[in-house]
Amino acid sequence: MTRSTLTTPPGGAEPPRRSPGSPASGTVLGSHYSRCFGCGADHPTGLHLKARTPDGMGVEAEFTVGESHQGAPGLAHGGVLAAAMDEVIGMSVWLFQRPYVTGRLETDYLLPVPVGATLHLRAWCNGISGRKAYLEAEGRVGGPDGPVAVRAAALFIEVAMEHFARHGDLAAIAAEHDYEVNP
Repeated sequence: MTRSTLTTPPGGAEPPRRSPGSPASGTVLGSHYSRCFGCGADHPTGLHLKARTPDGMGVEAEFTVGESHQGAPGLAHGGVLAAAMDEVIGMSVWLFQRPYVTGRLETDYLLPVPVGATLHLRAWCNGISGRKAYLEAEGRVGGPDGPVAVRAAALFIEVAMEHFARHGDLAAIAAEHDYEVNP
């Protein structure tokens, strides 16, 4: 699968549209689970992404690289940067008010990201075709208009909430949110 198949939906795909009940422009988005490595405030070494939607269609967030996130001395680990891309993309698809999981993620590393740097993340959806959502994200250093250090493209697949009951700990998620699931 080439990058174009991840970022360009097939012919006949729907452009992304705001879902009824999706957060309003400017809304700060909450964590989907408090112990999530990406967005959970209760994960001791997580990314602690705090995201907002500037327009109700995309997501912006910041991530400050800490000591526990390094790979080479003084630099962010590439896997941690990929996790940040996956998380911000996942937050953007959450705006459509349907559960999705990562099907494929491609990450391009353009610049090193030093420990202590804040990565300014932005994610958006290019289109939806059936259960597939085609998404992109970028991370910039030095500010929201700084140079792009990391870029990602992803294919996310819509799943039923029963997916989490079968494969995860739905009770833990349901304890924090109001989900109705009949596994």
